[in-house]
Amino acid sequence: MPRAESDPLHRFAAPTRAWFSSSFPGPTPAQAKAFGPIASGESTLLLAPTGSGKTLAAFLASLDRIAFGEPPPRARESRLSVVYVSPLKALAVDVERNLR
Repeated sequence: MPRAESDPLHRFAAPTRAWFSSSFPGPTPAQAKAFGPIASGESTLLLAPTGSGKTLAAFLASLDRIAFGEPPPRARESRLSVVYVSPLKALAVDVERNLR
């Protein structure tokens, strides 16, 4: 069993780690580098080729935080959880389909 610090998924909740492990053979190199900083809430710039898992790296942290994290304090009745700005319409359509 890998040490927590060496496991790129260690910052995610157990159900998120289980889903990822059952869906993929493992994180891509880009995801392995990005999961920690993104899950920690750090501003992160990920530069990697198309198909390297950048979108999932960002969304996995967002979904994990929404599903299993502590809700933010209520400053107002409505609050924002995630903003996604797609560089391409086709990618936005793919992301919407995958989220559904």
